[in-house]
Amino acid sequence: MKSITIKSLQVTFLLLIFSIHLVNSQQSIFEQLEAVAIIDQKVMVPMRDGIRLATDIYRPKGDAKVPIIFSRTPYNFNSWGDGEERTRTARKALEVVQKGYAYVVQNERGRYYSEGEWDILGTPLTDGYDAFTWMKDQDWSNGKIGTLGCSSTAEWQMAVGALDHPSHAAMVPQGFGAGVGRVGGFLEQGNWYRGGAEQMLFIAWLYGVEHDKFKPRIPEGATQEDLIRISRFYDLAPENPPIDMAEALSHLPLQDILLNINGKKEVFDKMIRRTPNHEDWYKGGLYHDNMELNVPSFWFASWYDVSISPNIALFNHVRNNGKNAEARDNQYLVIAPTLHCAYTRATENTIVGERNVGDARLNYNEQIYSWFDLWLKGEANSFKENTPRIQYYTMGSNKWQAAETWPPENAEMTTYFLSSKGHANSLYGNGTLVGSTSSITDKSDSFTYDPMNPVMSYGGNVCCTGNAVKGGAYDQQGMETREDILVYTSNPLKEGVEVSGFIESTLYVSSDAKDTDFTIKLIDVYPDGTAYNLDETIQRARYREGYDKEVFMKNGEVYKIEMSPMATSNYFKKGHRIRIEISSSNFPRFSRNLNTGGINYSESKGVVARNTIHHTTKYPSNIRIPIMKY
Repeated sequence: MKSITIKSLQVTFLLLIFSIHLVNSQQSIFEQLEAVAIIDQKVMVPMRDGIRLATDIYRPKGDAKVPIIFSRTPYNFNSWGDGEERTRTARKALEVVQKGYAYVVQNERGRYYSEGEWDILGTPLTDGYDAFTWMKDQDWSNGKIGTLGCSSTAEWQMAVGALDHPSHAAMVPQGFGAGVGRVGGFLEQGNWYRGGAEQMLFIAWLYGVEHDKFKPRIPEGATQEDLIRISRFYDLAPENPPIDMAEALSHLPLQDILLNINGKKEVFDKMIRRTPNHEDWYKGGLYHDNMELNVPSFWFASWYDVSISPNIALFNHVRNNGKNAEARDNQYLVIAPTLHCAYTRATENTIVGERNVGDARLNYNEQIYSWFDLWLKGEANSFKENTPRIQYYTMGSNKWQAAETWPPENAEMTTYFLSSKGHANSLYGNGTLVGSTSSITDKSDSFTYDPMNPVMSYGGNVCCTGNAVKGGAYDQQGMETREDILVYTSNPLKEGVEVSGFIESTLYVSSDAKDTDFTIKLIDVYPDGTAYNLDETIQRARYREGYDKEVFMKNGEVYKIEMSPMATSNYFKKGHRIRIEISSSNFPRFSRNLNTGGINYSESKGVVARNTIHHTTKYPSNIRIPIMKY
């Protein structure tokens, strides 16, 4: 009993010391900020319809007119309280002010102290434009505004950028996939879809962040003084009960997942009912490729983010279709080997999932401020001379590389054809990747897809799903023991090859179901059998002819499906093998197709499908891989 008491006192003492350290650290940040900045919090910036958005402003002391770095967010930035989360805004503000900028952070309408009703991407789109106008008119502003942020703080930048406000001088969108609606052949509608199948990340995300329509509200006409005072006591942040998201996402029907966990479902109820090309996707804050961009942009993406291919496709689109030559020439891109928004977490030994990808550090901040100095301060610096058009990290060789285009200039598409002796099922089957149609065996491979027993997501290019999916590279061998996964593997490579670019694939399929999904995954197989996933995608068969119509399958007929491109940069070392997996589910990253041909989101019972991949001279299913030729 005595030892337990002493141990308890020791723990209490350590916790007390830790708490004092946190308080002192927090005070230090605010003291430093107050020493260099004029702080103006809870400024209610009016929009054209009278709604006011809560805004905190941090600007250098003195009378000089300064440029602005602007962060618009649905997240809580109330700075009162303890801990890293509470001091994040102050830390960023201190950094920005010390660089000679004003830092302005604003909540989207309907979030926290901002008035109005919230919707994803903070519609109406004019809110961003009106905020720019208000900021450039302040007597401390030099009229130049740069936008900065990752994920939900990035996704709104592109569509507002297309409005071409004269003060929007530059932007740095990071992990911006949730703002991409339609770009070329990608119709993701802000990460809601991939290949016509729902990506389930937003279901989990909405549970955690959406405010209830019955939330506490600040009375109309509250003064800035009132808002500053009460923000010390109430930050209006919801604290939802913790749940097992892996279990929650398994609920059927899909439309009742949030209802089943007592979640807030107003926004979700609208979105789950929209088809991939529904007109409502084009009314909010998503960027679509018919919108011109005229803003110099420094883009940041990640190999293991949720939408790496659409992100790169958007960069390519703006480079080729920007409003004018100057806009097209002022687009730059960084692709890191990290998870969503984890750029600065790269270390000397960067681990992504289970795979060590080496020293993936980069001088992100130095480059970003050099970019802003160029466009917001008008400094004649060396950013454009010293910064490659595209900086991308190659896993396997574990090094940063540079290119002028994506895919890189020396990438040549090499076709591998699927082949087997009729049983590519599982790791123990006989599926192979061969280099020519003459090596194809005129066989096919079939598997049973039961939506009640789907292939579970294991690693991958994901975000925001709580404990439901672990992101990154994981050894897939355990998964590949399933008979409903077809495995096709090349011979061991005689020489190492670098694969950098988009990976394209064509499948010839048939099914006894009216509708089903097909999934594909690209894998680097080590000599000891370790099989690390690189990228993955999916296609819902009913949308194989376009997302504006549904075309169902007939039993016994063969259909050609073009999978949406994957993307990576990976060095397959000598002795490694290239592998792809094919199945009909990757759950819960993507929703399950119940195979009925009905309204998938409202159904609770599925049917088992017998699906076939054909690889014959007549139906040569294949994958096309960009191999670098030096």
